[in-house]
Amino acid sequence: MTEDTWDDINEHVEAEWKAETTPFERVYEIVEQTHDGQSAAEIAERALVSEPTARRHCKALVNTGFAEAEQDGRSTVYKRNADRVLMTRIRELRRETTREELLDGIKRMKREIRRYEDQYDVVSPEELARELDADDGQGWEDLSTWRTTRQNLSIAQAALAYSEASQQLTA
Repeated sequence: MTEDTWDDINEHVEAEWKAETTPFERVYEIVEQTHDGQSAAEIAERALVSEPTARRHCKALVNTGFAEAEQDGRSTVYKRNADRVLMTRIRELRRETTREELLDGIKRMKREIRRYEDQYDVVSPEELARELDADDGQGWEDLSTWRTTRQNLSIAQAALAYSEASQQLTA
């Protein structure tokens, strides 16, 4: 395929997205994918809206708690609210798993973390990162998995605590 064909496909997809969504929905989708923060101009370009429209919708998302705004030098950058994302994950996990499944998952993740501690004789992924050689591919892969497991363990423990607190409040 030629580059022109790809341009036509991209234009077609953009036109279809624009026709099927409102400007607010497009800004929402872009902010939902934004971890590090983007200016209203960057969001506008990606959401196919004007900069004032992007700024207005970003401010509305900040007011609802879905997004956060930070000053980055002279401009404001917007990103999704990390606390809201975390609470959504905790609620989904609580809704989709039983207490026993959560407990089993927590035990399994703790065993996996102990295995990494024993294998590398360190107490944290950060300590492992300081000790790994740049060309230790398996070590870096294990480091990434260890960090993910530790994060998932924290979320599972929070979901369990949230579930237990909710039960206490309704008892």
